[in-house]
Amino acid sequence: VAHQKADWVSIHERICQLLIPIRTSLPFLLSEKERKHGTEQLVKRQKYIIDLAYSTARQFVWDGKHQEAIPAALHALRFSTEVYGSNSVQLVPAYLLLAEASTGVGRLPEASKYLSQAQWIVLTTPDCGAAVQHKLHRSLGLFCAAEGNFEQALYHLANDIYLASSTFGLKSVEASGGYFHMANVFFRQNKMDIANSLYAEV
Repeated sequence: VAHQKADWVSIHERICQLLIPIRTSLPFLLSEKERKHGTEQLVKRQKYIIDLAYSTARQFVWDGKHQEAIPAALHALRFSTEVYGSNSVQLVPAYLLLAEASTGVGRLPEASKYLSQAQWIVLTTPDCGAAVQHKLHRSLGLFCAAEGNFEQALYHLANDIYLASSTFGLKSVEASGGYFHMANVFFRQNKMDIANSLYAEV
């Protein structure tokens, strides 16, 4: 009951009516054209649910409501898997969101599992863009910082900043996020001069 309530509060209330046409199978006696149209509509609905579930989970994480974010992120992952397949780079954002939410509620083994899945997909996708890789390195950096592994956190955050800068520009908001998280790590190490210089850069 607690899980059902959490799921309802997180996302189900928003997507309940949207799930009905997705769960209803197409009539068997349709022409090829009608079947193709029905399949296209199904995929369009699934993509809409992915976007809605992902943005809802993202908002919960931004609001510090990590527990509430998990069911919505799981829905985003499930529908992404249905639409794109289990090894698609399109699944990476949902995995990273699940890792961040799991870290936020202190479930580090779960977070590690989600990060490993995301990392595996990125490593096995030769043409994976720098924008996705920068998000992966940021998530890995934040996870390492949460574990107290500051050197590894700095390594990943440096990669995050490099990839974000090369993709979005040196003065981009995306790159400034990496500087901010790196400053926080130096702050936790009591290296105040470096931390303050990075905060100023942000």
